[in-house]
Amino acid sequence: MANILVCDDDREIVDAIEIYLSQDGYKIFKAYDGAQAIELLKKEDIQLLIMDIMMPKLDGIRATLKIRENSSIPIIILSAKSEDTDKILGLNIGADDYITKPFNPLELAARVKSNLRRYTSLGSLNAENKAVFRVGGLIINDDTKQVTVDGETVKMTPIEYNILLLLVKNQGRVFSIDQIYESIWNEDAIGADNTVAVHIRHIREKIEINPKDPRYLKVVWGVGYKIDKQ
Repeated sequence: MANILVCDDDREIVDAIEIYLSQDGYKIFKAYDGAQAIELLKKEDIQLLIMDIMMPKLDGIRATLKIRENSSIPIIILSAKSEDTDKILGLNIGADDYITKPFNPLELAARVKSNLRRYTSLGSLNAENKAVFRVGGLIINDDTKQVTVDGETVKMTPIEYNILLLLVKNQGRVFSIDQIYESIWNEDAIGADNTVAVHIRHIREKIEINPKDPRYLKVVWGVGYKIDKQ
């Protein structure tokens, strides 16, 4: 099973998460501030990180920004804040998912499983699915999971990659926000608007010369998003 790093300055929460997730066979590593989490990621083979936002020394926001410079592992933000603005902030800094305290252990386990499944799928090499998809200067190699734009490699998180791949494989088709969410997250699209919009913006910032005048990822107002055939 996967190695999971849990980072929270509340040791009781860390211990509780360890109890919940170790029952599913996961090996749990513990950190109590962002700096400890970064050091553990350098030493251990971690497949998923659960990160609290409010912590001493180095908080979850700055730690996540630092981690995203070199790693695309799934990051689940854990916070006592439930407002949409805080959820968007977590996604903006590179997190893949968000859980609010107090959390349901079954929901936490389900989200861990879902994020690991997407990450494993991103890194797997399935001979039946090997393909190279090209849209103008945008190329996705679904064998190596590499994205290039005009010859330059673009680093993406698993969710960003999967959204882009979905649209590129279906060039010309418009996907609504709910369709994108349900295809990528494999769950009902309840309150999905902000979540999808944040990831779309990140993708545009990475693949477009001018995100406000995109060559590739187009919005169809009131309908959804698409990648035009070129």
